[in-house]
Order: sequence, then C-alpha cells, then structure tokens
Amino acid sequence: MYKAYAAQSAGQPLVAVERELPALKQDQVVIDVKYCGVCHSDISMLENEWGLTQFPLVPGHEVFGVISSVGKNVHNLKVGQEVGLGWNSDYCHTCSSCMGGDHNLCDSAEITMLGRDGGFAEKVVANASAVMPIPASLDPQSVGPLLCAGITVFNPLVQFDIKPTDKVAVIGIGGLGHLAIQFMKAWGCEVTAFTSSEEKKKEAMEFGASGTINSRDPEDIAKAANRFDYIISTVSAKLDWNLYLSTLKAKGRLHFVGATTEPLDISVMPMIFGQKTISASPVGSPANIEKMLAFAAHHDIKPAIELFKFDDINDAIERVKSGKARYRVVLER
Repeated sequence: MYKAYAAQSAGQPLVAVERELPALKQDQVVIDVKYCGVCHSDISMLENEWGLTQFPLVPGHEVFGVISSVGKNVHNLKVGQEVGLGWNSDYCHTCSSCMGGDHNLCDSAEITMLGRDGGFAEKVVANASAVMPIPASLDPQSVGPLLCAGITVFNPLVQFDIKPTDKVAVIGIGGLGHLAIQFMKAWGCEVTAFTSSEEKKKEAMEFGASGTINSRDPEDIAKAANRFDYIISTVSAKLDWNLYLSTLKAKGRLHFVGATTEPLDISVMPMIFGQKTISASPVGSPANIEKMLAFAAHHDIKPAIELFKFDDINDAIERVKSGKARYRVVLER
C-alpha cells in the first residue's frame, strides 16, 4: 500500500487515500517519489478541461525519485538509481512514430496520470523506456519541471534546427517562458521577451533575454517588424497573432507550446509572401528528454521554484491557479 492524493470529481480538492501497488510488469519500474512538480496541465486534468480525465484522479507528471523495484526484463535501470518521469509513462514501441524516434507523437502513448496514478503519490509505476536517469549535477528539487516544461520548450530547438545565430523571441514569461529564455540563451540565440509586466521584464533579463517588448502595446510590437527567425508562444490567451507574425523574418516560424483553446485568426497572404510557418508541439521523445537533461546540466539551467510539502498539496495547486508562482511549484516529501 502507498499514500496518494486523489480528486474524486472535477473541481474537488485532493484528499489523501491509500492505494494498492499494481503487479509489476516485466518491463516496468517502481519509483519512490521524492519531488513532483505541479504543472498547469495537472490543473486542466483536475478540472477536466480537455474531457480526458478519469476520476478518481491522482495527478502529477513531473517526478523525481529513486527506483525501488524493477521488472525482470529491465536492464538499463537499477534499484537505488535517481530517475525522472514526465508526461508519458509508456509507448507502443511499434508504430511509425515510435520506430522513427518520435515516441512523444505515438497515438498510443500513455499519459502518466491517465488510467494510472501520477506523481502526487508516494510511488509511481512506469515503463522503463519512459524513465530517465538524472545527471548527478542537477538539483533534485528542480528536476521535475524540466521533464515537462523544460522538454516542451527545448524540443522545438532540436526539431526545427534553430541556429545559434538566430534571433528568437518568447511570448509569455511564466512557467514555460522563463525556461525557454534560458535554453535559447544557452543555445546561443539572441533572445527577446514579450511581456507586459514590469517585474517580469526585469526577471526576463536576469534569465538571459537581451531585450523586452511590451506585449500589450501594438506600436511597440510593430517596431519589431521582420526581426525574428523564431517565436515561441507559451501562453494560452488569444492574441493578435497577425501582429506577431509581422515580427517574423521571411521563412520565420511562430511555434505554439501554450495550450490555447481559441481558434487562430490568421491572415494567409502575409504568410505566403513571407513563406512563414506556424507550428506546435507537445513534449519530446525519450532521446530528446535525455539530451535536454544533459544540456541543462552542462549549462546549469534550472527552473525557479517554490517548494510545498505533499500534505499541503491543495495550497500548492491554488498557488499555481493564482498565476502568482515564480515560476514553478514543486512538492517535496
């Protein structure tokens, strides 16, 4: 038996429950959870915003912990090893996406907190292929958010061959955006931050931005016409996307990782004449997660975090929902 924190229905607070550990399959491992990030995706699942949630729900998908048991066919991981687990807990391993190395695009990929208990628990079970060894130099408290927010903003750098000489921009300096700035700065890019907050302008510069643009001032945005090779949007709000597209160079890319639910109102002609691209992506493959962790360790990239005890989980969730967290909330045992 192990302790977990579960919501019985949408919008309800989490309560401590006792859970029975499922029989361990031969390709799975059991992780004793030491830290787990609280992501806005956990909130979306708790409120069933995407219509996916199965209740009772034990959320959590930014796990750092220690392996306590391994299946008989697991040879790449061992008991006592420090590991991490992100959005996915398993893949089909046979579809064209998996066979091509894009496991994160697998139609049958299993979500860590869907149909199984997530990381808001003492233990979590996952397929060994989704469990990542953690470089020793990374801070255990800070690892969790890298496994979701970190890989979400890192993956496009690899997927779209962003160059160190590129001029790039980040829309939204929050849980995703503050990591995007750090990764792209370390990648070698000149980074600009779009934000309307005076406080966040200062913090964006501290994270590595070379300049800021007021995201609520159309005139300020217009001054950046034809400046950027790549813009990553980390927000869920509906913005004037045509205005942001005007700041892209020819062949520039506007890339979405923020889960906006509003349709995009886009004028096609400027895209045609500028040969501009709009794209989006989820988290990354295990190979790119491993690459991201190594890159973060090499360049000392880590999220700004606020720590809460697991027993204070509902306070932690409210902190995330308030939008006041700077910048990721992490639960500690």
